[in-house]
Amino acid sequence: MNRRKPIRPLCQALAALASAFFGGMPAHGQGVPGYPDDVRYGFDAREVALLPRYCIHTQLFRAVVPGGSDPRQVERWTAILGSSFNNMHHYCWGLMDTNRALFLVRTDRWRKYYLGMSIGEFEYVINRASEDMALLPEILTKKCENLFRLDKDAPAERECKRAIALKPDYWPAYVAMSDHYATIGELAEARGWLQKGLAVTPDVKALKRRLAKLDADKENRTAGLGAPERPPER
Repeated sequence: MNRRKPIRPLCQALAALASAFFGGMPAHGQGVPGYPDDVRYGFDAREVALLPRYCIHTQLFRAVVPGGSDPRQVERWTAILGSSFNNMHHYCWGLMDTNRALFLVRTDRWRKYYLGMSIGEFEYVINRASEDMALLPEILTKKCENLFRLDKDAPAERECKRAIALKPDYWPAYVAMSDHYATIGELAEARGWLQKGLAVTPDVKALKRRLAKLDADKENRTAGLGAPERPPER
């Protein structure tokens, strides 16, 4: 008789593989003093509070987080996400990894470690999701953003472009692409992605605000060039 493998060993194996792929787990601790070493089973209230509310109703979370075992919410989110809701605790863990990387760690080594760990968690959900899963564009975009942060530009672009292909009006994917190109100084490309986003979501303030900033920066640079100063009169 076939038996389902326990969830925890599978998750631990996934974490080990991701850690090995992205440079290995540092030798001691988890880089965030005052927080649990184990992101995946610590369920620190401060970290859980930063997650989307549905995370507390996902597998493993709902068994230990107060309020998570509400059957009505579990049923609601299962209806919205289908069988993918069984895997969404991995997405929530990936968000916890991301938050540690962006807000809690103190060294670049740990930042890269947690960003790398998040990629494996996001991929776990992506690889098991149907193309019409409601949160798939969001998860792809989160993966895209973290790949950019890891300087893995080509795979990052693939994930954001896939998110846009699935949901052309998912504006955060356009923001992620534009922000990346603005960061590396390719401002025409950055503007192009904002314009693409505004073509399908013309009222999104995040896109308008970034485009206005790019235009203002361009004007400032142009004004800075100006006419050459006259030599002082003798």
